[in-house]
Amino acid sequence: MLGFCRLFLSACLILTACQLATPSASAQAVKISQFSGKPVPRFASLRYARVNGRIGPSTDHQVAFEYERAGMPVLIVKETTDWARVRDFEGDEVWMHVGQLTEADHVIVTREVALRRKPQSASPARATIEPGVLAELHSCNDRWCEISAGAYTGWIDKPSLWGLNTDTAGL
Repeated sequence: MLGFCRLFLSACLILTACQLATPSASAQAVKISQFSGKPVPRFASLRYARVNGRIGPSTDHQVAFEYERAGMPVLIVKETTDWARVRDFEGDEVWMHVGQLTEADHVIVTREVALRRKPQSASPARATIEPGVLAELHSCNDRWCEISAGAYTGWIDKPSLWGLNTDTAGL
């Protein structure tokens, strides 16, 4: 009986060690696309004020959504030669022609937040930005990003923005 218990405990320890040594399935691995040569997943922005999101990767497929926000960030999760499967900030996934996309230069504000004069919590607020606001991205440091929203330019903490970090983009 003692031998069985030792064998059982050894098997449990080996299984536990294997689980700890293996990367979690929830962590999204970044791959380099054979089509664009860029990492996937990655963020892009809508090039035009009107972009169709289709249910499949061709113009033969039905339009699922019409996006009407030039600059809106989307997360590219898959690519073909001419098409990208993208996820928007609400979690919907569609196919878009790659010509409708450009480099990521915008973000979406995810919660009501103060737009600060300097990248510091104690800095005076210039404005209050509402959730869903599309903002132009200028630069970021470790904790803050400088953005422009309407007539205002200032700093917002990174956790309040969607379009920067693929780890928090709902993968």
